[in-house]
Amino acid sequence: MSMFCFQCQETCRNSGCTVQGMCGKKAETANLQDELIQALKMVVLTRKPSAELGLFVVQSLFMTITNANFDDAKLTARVAAAKRLLNGGRITAPLGVQSSENPDVRSLRELLTYGLKGVAAYADHAAVLGRTDQAIYDFIFRALAAAATETDAAKLTALVLECGQTAVSAMALLDAANTGRFGNPETTEVKTGVGDRPGILISGHDLLDLKELLDQTADAGVDVYTHSEMLAANSYPAFKKYPHLHGNYGGAWHRQNVEFAAFNGPILMTTNCITPVQDSYRNRIFTTGMAGYPGVPHIADRKPGGVKDFSAIIALAKRCPPPTELENGRLIGGFAHNQVLALADKVVDAVRSGAIRRFVVMAGCDGRHKSREYYTEVAKKLPKDTVILTAGCAKYRYNKLELGKIGGIPRLLDAGQCNDSYSLTLIALKLKDAFGLDDVNKLPLSFDIAWYEQKAVAVLLALLALGFKNIRLGPTLPAFLSPGVAGVLVETFGIRPITVPEDDIAAMMNGD
Repeated sequence: MSMFCFQCQETCRNSGCTVQGMCGKKAETANLQDELIQALKMVVLTRKPSAELGLFVVQSLFMTITNANFDDAKLTARVAAAKRLLNGGRITAPLGVQSSENPDVRSLRELLTYGLKGVAAYADHAAVLGRTDQAIYDFIFRALAAAATETDAAKLTALVLECGQTAVSAMALLDAANTGRFGNPETTEVKTGVGDRPGILISGHDLLDLKELLDQTADAGVDVYTHSEMLAANSYPAFKKYPHLHGNYGGAWHRQNVEFAAFNGPILMTTNCITPVQDSYRNRIFTTGMAGYPGVPHIADRKPGGVKDFSAIIALAKRCPPPTELENGRLIGGFAHNQVLALADKVVDAVRSGAIRRFVVMAGCDGRHKSREYYTEVAKKLPKDTVILTAGCAKYRYNKLELGKIGGIPRLLDAGQCNDSYSLTLIALKLKDAFGLDDVNKLPLSFDIAWYEQKAVAVLLALLALGFKNIRLGPTLPAFLSPGVAGVLVETFGIRPITVPEDDIAAMMNGD
């Protein structure tokens, strides 16, 4: 085999990609990512986690997330930078997934590593907004060192759960960074149609990039549209003052070949979720941050106290025709923890009266597999006295359905981006207190979540760390879970695969 990678849900035959990644990365790119992880392990084995070095490791881990960076030149430079930090030391670390022969040790090491990648992404998002937590860097160093050297399954399992606790801290840090800078999200109707002016499409997760782009396009005669997980930006008060933030265009990340082609104007990828770039839009896509793709112009990081320079994107937009309309409707979002908890009394009354019989968390990632139609069918077939809680791009499987309301409460409450799964946990914990329960699992609450990449792994570990059990996970269980490790997760936490919509709905409505 020329490579081996099984970190995402779409890995070949749910076993591992050995020739080319299903995500589109070449074997050379996959092997460079392995080299970067190896170099980072050597760094954390020899260096202490200063703030500067912690951010370097966090951003380097982020570069290896699925669909984040396909640029071999950037990865090569990052490997070289990491090795320079060793100062010529002779420390070694395992190279590649298969360096661990014991299947359970290998599984736990990779589960820990992928959780760390998700934590790193959220920590980097927060750092962009000036929020850091040294304790997060400390744990990442300690856990990544263990992923290189530890062979005791019990100790690795404990670190996996601690990774979940750290994921909670990272998402809380990011939540504070976002709301502190842009305000608390509010219930908002977002347009999905298009205007008659040229447009710029912004995708990914970075809200500061959006703000700086909006500031620089204020008098440029172009509109700005959000895409995929950036939909959530429309619900923040700080962005509502920009009349040229036109609305949202398109859906989940995997439809870029269709949606980016139809948009006609320039596209800015701010973080992960970029797919192999197609000729139909190759000459008008840009990357920034940790995202990268060979041959695609990259917008440089902002200098201290400065802003990014989006002038090249704006100049190109002025020469492009307006977007081709894909749809013309509205999406409702903004149901993060502050907004939902403002409705807490109404929600509690609806549950006590029987108007709301159950909440179903359907957060997570979308993907290409036809099997993901399962989530659309679940949303359609759930009883009318259930409320769906969602976050992340999984929502595009059902957020355009007419699901109605219960006593004025929408049956679909969209908290925002994948990191806003933190909001859903806060809502559940507050409801536990409101009902006077001693265990969050006694709530009328079920989890039926979708995963794709390593941010979702961090979210899953966060749920386990907070004590949530009986989580349905699909469309497949991760390939990196050995039978032994999967068995422990099933026995200890009740994690189980999805089956068919009707059976899973019946089980969830019975509290199973």
